[in-house]
Amino acid sequence: MLLSAFLVAWAAEAAQFLIAQGLALAILAWIQTLPELAVEAVIAWQAGHDPSYCFVAAPPQGCTAHLAIANFTGAVRLLIGLGWPMIYLVAAIYRRRRGAGERRLAPILLHDEHAVEIIATVPPLLYFVWIWYKGTLGPIDAVVLLAMYVAYLAILWRFPPKSEESLDDVPRVSRWAYTRPGKWRIVAIGSLFLAGGALVYLTAHPFLNSLLAIATTFGVSEFVFVQWVAPFLSEFPEKVSAFHWAKRVRTAPLALMNMVSSNVNQWTVLAAAIPIVFSVARGGPAALPLDGVQRLEVLLTVLQSVVAALVLARMRFEWWNAAGLFLLWLAQFLVDHWREEVAVLYAVWALVQVLSWVWMRPTAPRIFWRLVRRRRTA
Repeated sequence: MLLSAFLVAWAAEAAQFLIAQGLALAILAWIQTLPELAVEAVIAWQAGHDPSYCFVAAPPQGCTAHLAIANFTGAVRLLIGLGWPMIYLVAAIYRRRRGAGERRLAPILLHDEHAVEIIATVPPLLYFVWIWYKGTLGPIDAVVLLAMYVAYLAILWRFPPKSEESLDDVPRVSRWAYTRPGKWRIVAIGSLFLAGGALVYLTAHPFLNSLLAIATTFGVSEFVFVQWVAPFLSEFPEKVSAFHWAKRVRTAPLALMNMVSSNVNQWTVLAAAIPIVFSVARGGPAALPLDGVQRLEVLLTVLQSVVAALVLARMRFEWWNAAGLFLLWLAQFLVDHWREEVAVLYAVWALVQVLSWVWMRPTAPRIFWRLVRRRRTA
């Protein structure tokens, strides 16, 4: 798993000189979330076949339909609530060690092209408000979410690759792959992606199963495992590559965008996979009903992601943003019945962010519209 994380990270750093950095990160996110997608597909398939499939308001922990939403929402909240703050912490620690002359708690400043990933999180979040309201997740929703992801990739495709001036800054393996002559450059970069993806595919299932056995041995509930432990393990490759970039300080924005790109993937492709696999298992189009518990999980996750998008709308990630996201995630993790209170705090934080636009306009939307008008150059 560790080797797979480095292989795909090296491939992405080499590929950003051939295609847009955002598109390279999107490919990276696809490979990194394969274990998570596999886990979600298995749960959704079991929910479609399981005769004990639950429609009650408070399903038991073993209800597979309940676990499908638990894994999805837990993965998103874990990535933002723990992953983003950890990136800031790693960058701050290594910034201090290097004595780069910056203040200890300097913000992570994003680049203009990163506005695409930030804005791309908005449409699926708005659509999930509708899903939360109607209380079902069906095949039509899957089509809409997949269309949003295709539009996101189409926008990324319009952007040019990075300039080769910064080629000396990338790791030795990435530089070696990019400097191969002729067609061997594509072969080398593609082989890194394929090798990393193959390792993820081959090791993810036994890795997760072995940890599930350990969780069962120590008496950890199935719901807690599926919502928190399984996503933590399935997101292991992207965390490793992101922290690897964060410790180099100057590539901390790339580390943060790696996780933002994964968020876009989760809100679109991963969420769409649930009703698609569920419908196949049921033998025809079928919508997954969301009970009161699941709707609260969805609402809490949407509110957290809204706050995260509003925070990055200023194209910077401050220490207090990292601390706030971590503390609110930690509160809901440690005290399960605080979910409603945490949801209210997320809503208040989002409202304060929006009201602050009166005197400090967000820069990401303005940069995004400027970039999408620009034609893709050679």
